Formats: sequence, structure tokens, C-alpha cells
Amino acid sequence: MSRQRVALVTGGTGAIGTEICRQLAAAGHKVAALGHPSESARIADWLAGVRAGGAPVEVHLCDLSNFSAAHDAVQKLEGLIGPADILVNAAGITRDARLAKMTPAQWREVMATNLDSVFNVTQPVFTGMCERGYGRIVNISSVNGQKGQFGQANYSAAKAGMHGFTMAVAQEGAAKGVTVNAIAPGYIDTDMVAAVPPNVLEKIVARIPVGRLGKADEIARGVLFLVADEGGFITGSTLSINGGQHMY
Repeated sequence: MSRQRVALVTGGTGAIGTEICRQLAAAGHKVAALGHPSESARIADWLAGVRAGGAPVEVHLCDLSNFSAAHDAVQKLEGLIGPADILVNAAGITRDARLAKMTPAQWREVMATNLDSVFNVTQPVFTGMCERGYGRIVNISSVNGQKGQFGQANYSAAKAGMHGFTMAVAQEGAAKGVTVNAIAPGYIDTDMVAAVPPNVLEKIVARIPVGRLGKADEIARGVLFLVADEGGFITGSTLSINGGQHMY
């Protein structure tokens, strides 16, 4: 059985990130969520909900697309709860548009939040993990990073980049006891998916063989599997949790 570890979760205040925090805490780990400053108004309620039942969860808000801010956040949280043994990169946004209409700002914002943040947080955490000889990193990508999606050139590119990052860093960490894997969720029942027009969402669900959207707790269970102490032989892999929507 895994012993208590220290876990950092970027995008930890989002729908999927929140459930990952809950399940990591329920498994006995000390957890710190990293969220965006724009969420400050709801953080007190978020903390109260996640801490219900005594879960040892902390939260810190910062712009993870900023390299210095991300490093400072990692340093602050590790000083508060200890060096990170587990990192889950779950921060993500969408700014959808057809390529012909996509603005440079829409491209840059998605790449910065969804991909730059992965580098910005992983680098300082990874260095410490390698020095201590243990680490578990899980990058939350997307089915659309595997197959692409109309109107999401920016999002699909960023999520596909996470797969390349995962495989490269897995090779660097393998001899140091650090595993690096990815999870590629399909369409999950979150606020982000709820914003999809109903007629479009109906067509999406019709293409999912299990006939429904996924649930955040199903992604969190995948995270717990990959971060277990016993998972040391799983690295550089992608776990697809998409209801059969994309198989290869």
C-alpha cells in the first residue's frame, strides 16, 4: 500500500482537478491545489467543500503561465507541506475558433495555460523528485490532443504537446525513480463541456460508444492508479479514459 505522499495539482480548483484533490486526500496524501487568481472569489467555498471530512488540502492562486510565478508557488507550497512526491498537471482552458478566425491572443492564451504551465511547474518539481529518487507525474491531456477537433487547433495542439512532453520527460526520470504518464480524458461532464451548444453536445455523445459523458471521479481514479507507489514500471504511457470514443 502507498504511504502518505505530498501532491500538487495544477488546475486543482476546476471540476476534474477538484475531484483529483478529493481522491488523493481520501487516499491519505497531503494535497495542495494550484488555481488561477481569477477564482479568488470562490476559493473559500471551494476549500470548505474539499476539506469536508478533514481532507488535508491547501490552495494557492497564481498565474501558472508565468514561469517565475509558477516556481515561486511551488517553493511556497513545498515549504508549507513538504517536497512534492506527486504532481498532476490538470490546468486547462478553451478558446475555440476555426483556424481562419482564430486570433493570436486565443492561440497564445491556450498554449500558455495548457502547455507552458506544464513546463513551468514540472521543471522545479521534477528536479527535486530526481534528487530524492522518487516521483509520480501525471499530465491531464485530452482525447482531442490525440485525434484533433474542429475549431480547436489551439487546444488540440497544446494537449498533443503534453504527450510529447510526457514521453520525453519519462525517459529523463526513469533511472531516477520518477514516472511520467498522461491521461487523455474524453468528454467529461464539467462546466467546460456544459458550455458546448446542446445540438453539438448531442452529436458528441452520439459518437461515444458507452452512450454518455464521463465523470470527473473516473478521471481521478485513473490518477490514483498511476501515482501509486506500486506504479514504478508504468512510465511514458497514456491512459485513455474516453468511453470508447477514440481507440487505436
